[in-house]
Amino acid sequence: MIAAFLYAQLEEVIAITLTRLSLWNYYHKLLEPLEQASKLRRPTIPAHCQHNAHMYYILVENLDTRSAMIECLKQQGINSVFHYVPLHSSPAGLQFGKVHGSMENTNHVSDRLLRLPMFYQLEFSQIKAIVDTIEGFYSTKWS
Repeated sequence: MIAAFLYAQLEEVIAITLTRLSLWNYYHKLLEPLEQASKLRRPTIPAHCQHNAHMYYILVENLDTRSAMIECLKQQGINSVFHYVPLHSSPAGLQFGKVHGSMENTNHVSDRLLRLPMFYQLEFSQIKAIVDTIEGFYSTKWS
């Protein structure tokens, strides 16, 4: 059953990817003014690279801002999440891993990264509402 589901997706991979890229680009366009105002940073894709729009994230000022923004979005029924726990600070990383240096940059980016909703059936109107909520967040107590 799972193989049949995945096979159907593989048959539509080009259409799915093009849709996701359109959604990703819409986020990117709408969030540009907030980046220009130094409120957040958008993803950077090098000119020689391509991506498949599997997620859209923003980088905010710090962990407190990220936590407050997650709560603000949640109050509007928008599910946003932080990204991954850095491997060196995960339970297995703490038990089995070794690091060289402080990992300060990794920790700093991890604390600031916020993943916004991104899925094939997301609608442009939903992205607009998400960005409107983020703009509202910054125009109130976090401005």
